[in-house]
Amino acid sequence: MTTNRLSPEQMKARGAMFDGVAHLSSGQGATGGWGFGMSVGTGRDDYAPVGRFGWFGGTGTTAYADPTHQLTGILLTQVGLSTPDSPRAMADFWTTLYQALD
Repeated sequence: MTTNRLSPEQMKARGAMFDGVAHLSSGQGATGGWGFGMSVGTGRDDYAPVGRFGWFGGTGTTAYADPTHQLTGILLTQVGLSTPDSPRAMADFWTTLYQALD
């Protein structure tokens, strides 16, 4: 479930489709793939290591598990992605969570 199942061609198409749409790139980050029903980190991004898996929801929810750091984070909000503030709040949540580890 937590292994990227996208082919190189699909990864390229996903990148082209979501490039510039949102800085979280539909929850997968700039280096994300797709497992069985969840995004899977395939490369290191700003804060998360390879292997992080979970979901970034369009209704203002985000939940990921990070086996490397033995960390699980869940953020539930009451706002969808109707403004730029929602994705920013989610990115800030993850950034703050990983900064706390340092």
